[in-house]
Amino acid sequence: MRLSVIVPVYNEESHLADVIAYLYSVALPLETEYIFVDDKSTDSSLNILKSLQPKYKYRILENKQNGGKGFSIINGIDNATGDLIIIQDADFEYDPNDIPLLLTPLIENKADVVFGSRFKKNSRQVHRTYHYFVNRLLTLLSNLASGIYLTDMETCYKAFRADLLQNMKLTSMRFGIEVELTAYVAKTSARIHEMPINYYPRTTLQGKKINWKDGVAALFHILRFNRMDLKSCFKSLPTKYNPGRSKFEIFKENNVAKKDS
Repeated sequence: MRLSVIVPVYNEESHLADVIAYLYSVALPLETEYIFVDDKSTDSSLNILKSLQPKYKYRILENKQNGGKGFSIINGIDNATGDLIIIQDADFEYDPNDIPLLLTPLIENKADVVFGSRFKKNSRQVHRTYHYFVNRLLTLLSNLASGIYLTDMETCYKAFRADLLQNMKLTSMRFGIEVELTAYVAKTSARIHEMPINYYPRTTLQGKKINWKDGVAALFHILRFNRMDLKSCFKSLPTKYNPGRSKFEIFKENNVAKKDS
């Protein structure tokens, strides 16, 4: 089993080298490929990526134009070769030491998708009031529209089985990608886990790029993506994720897979 870690990058020169070093300092339980996707940065981010590539041996994808976080994630997904795929921001808001914990349900075949939640009760992080309430509101609305209960829909840390993720017809260019991913997963019979993670929020002055316009856009995305039919969301959905299967079929298949693993 192999893991692909997709890291979208846009104007992160002040800490990018430290982030890369930190990512590679974390011991992961699987063979791993890191894919850094530069979104046409206007600072020296791409130069930093290229200068450190010989040392760390990661892959670099260069967007021909600035498309947004979602655009970079989609590019990374299309080029990933791992059996599992997780998204990692190119800053220190999310702690890569949490990745092994998030991968565990996937490796043990107990889940097909794992969300890392900043708001689970056993997460001790203190949040900034404005972003906290916006995130909780959007998560609530997403839950009502999708029919799955999450505590943190907007989280960056989402880990997927590649055969599910790479069959999605993703279109979101910016932060709407979080809503789209959640809405599409909810349409399937995929087993979803949510686990607490550490979170260290940064401010706009520190480089945070999401703003109030993205919050407003998320409302539209929640309505749009949750109303779409299954064929519009997937190229070719693997049978094991078909929502039409009975609970007995899913239970039987999962138990056979556990015995074989």
